[in-house]
Amino acid sequence: MKLFECQHCHQPLYFENTLCERCGHRLGYMPDPGTMTALEPTETEGVWTALAFPGKRFKFCRNAGLDACNWLLEEGAEESHCDACRHNRTIPNLSDAENLTRWRKLELAKHHLFYTLTNLKLPLRTRAEDPEKGLAFDFLSDTVNPDGSVTTVLTGHADGLITINVAEADDAERERRRTEMGEPYRTLLGHFRHEIGHYVWDRLVSEDPATLERFRALFGDERDDYGEALKRHYAAGPPADWQFNYVSGYAAAHPWEDFAETWAHYLHIVDTLETARAFGLRIRPRVSEGAELEAEVDFNPHKARRIEDLIEPWLPLTYAVNSLNRSMGQPDLYPFILSPAVIEKLGFMNGLVRAL
Repeated sequence: MKLFECQHCHQPLYFENTLCERCGHRLGYMPDPGTMTALEPTETEGVWTALAFPGKRFKFCRNAGLDACNWLLEEGAEESHCDACRHNRTIPNLSDAENLTRWRKLELAKHHLFYTLTNLKLPLRTRAEDPEKGLAFDFLSDTVNPDGSVTTVLTGHADGLITINVAEADDAERERRRTEMGEPYRTLLGHFRHEIGHYVWDRLVSEDPATLERFRALFGDERDDYGEALKRHYAAGPPADWQFNYVSGYAAAHPWEDFAETWAHYLHIVDTLETARAFGLRIRPRVSEGAELEAEVDFNPHKARRIEDLIEPWLPLTYAVNSLNRSMGQPDLYPFILSPAVIEKLGFMNGLVRAL
């Protein structure tokens, strides 16, 4: 994620900001060309001029009125929802204050996801554009049945439809599930990045025979029974040597999950490196053999031609930020090992993106 600044007073801004704290200007994000802009009202209610593009007029996404979005559309756009929000199919009952709070957290994570997806130029067709396989989201809650039993919503993906249990937006509940599942890392944004990986597989891998063949050589044959594979995983866990071939234990369950987990980590790496670049971070360890851990992110990670261009600065950066976290008594920011086999799989992801 890059940094932004207010065009009126040059205050540094973050992607989530809706108001400049220094000068008071309303802020909105323009997905094309990826700019946060200060706004000034016009004579027409609900229409704004953007200081980033003088003379152009914009309106907010409809969900801005619910404090769940800060993205803009051009004034004359037929759509009422932005490029991210128009992919919603179902949202929770917002008359419930707890649901509203959780949904806002879900939208923040989803918009962060779409920031990266649009920068990578990935195909993002809505359900209206492609009724069978278009990308859509259902944000659902567990329900209590008349007999007192609970119907649990499972987070997952099917033919472009991504379902997220809104309980994942509750920090305590998500931590409980992380501990119960024995996971080193579990975040809302991580869920979105994983599930969108299944969508990417459908769109960029399964429909191209040559790409599918390369996928099977790296990840395995996805035609293996998925249900049985998950049963084996939950009964016995991953193989003892999983870290040599997979980015996480869950990735070892099935080739589809391996792809989705690896894709999520590809997005972790690209987005975090862009943030490091925005802050001008340079790693120079002050130890006698620290030269091999020196790094500086002085390129746009979204346009990296080779996976090595991403991995070379990523390893020193994670070593540094993990050390910073430990100094604060926090767990490692990135508690994963990238083996040569995993890096090769990440290279497959980068190749998919570069081919677009």
